[in-house]
Amino acid sequence: MLRVLAVDDEEPALGELLYLLRADPRVRTAEGAGDATAALRRIGRALESGPDGEERVDVVFLDIHMPGLTGLDVARLLAGFARPPLVVFVTAHEGFALTAFDLKAVDYVLKPVRRERLAEAVRRVHELVHAAAAPPVAAAPEQVPVELGGVTRFVPVDDIAYVEAHGDYARLHTDHGSHLVRIPLSTLEERWADRGFVRIHRSHLVALDRVEELRLDGGTTSVRVGATDLAVSRRHARHLRDLLMRRAGG
Repeated sequence: MLRVLAVDDEEPALGELLYLLRADPRVRTAEGAGDATAALRRIGRALESGPDGEERVDVVFLDIHMPGLTGLDVARLLAGFARPPLVVFVTAHEGFALTAFDLKAVDYVLKPVRRERLAEAVRRVHELVHAAAAPPVAAAPEQVPVELGGVTRFVPVDDIAYVEAHGDYARLHTDHGSHLVRIPLSTLEERWADRGFVRIHRSHLVALDRVEELRLDGGTTSVRVGATDLAVSRRHARHLRDLLMRRAGG
């Protein structure tokens, strides 16, 4: 059974979260902390106790917006330890989801917390803590968290064919639909360069292995990705052609 630490500076929210956690049969103990400093002191005792000690903490349910150190700050500090507890963010703000998963968070639960949604987060943690034969979280295929109507979906990066810029947002296009995420195209270009994504236009990023055709027509260049034709800007055309030819062994 899990040993849980919940952290929130708002007492009513912390009380509700602890009530729901303690009602879950997979949770052995659920302690609360009202700020990041108190949480770090408790986690420090857990790390000194060791993974099998009575003071251990398996998972921290972290609010993001708190006075002083934020939940993101706490997660960054924990990432520096050899065997830190798992982290689940619990927040009213959906805009930090990508940052949270960059920090290897197990889940991202939006407030107001629903019993069923919290139970799903506990299930994820329980499986990771107790499935010793399972591969480590970092080895799992990279996924993008997408929020829609209070539900978090996880879209595998390998399922994304191309990305379209929408100001400070980006729309991820897959074979089964599209999803809007709050992150600039330039950030995804840098983050996914080693996964085969290439900028072809100021508005588009494509997965090289999804390009089915490269077309030259009257001085303009385009590519076919599934059923979609995407324009390639002149500044990117030669580089894209070289990459495609190299991939094909030409």
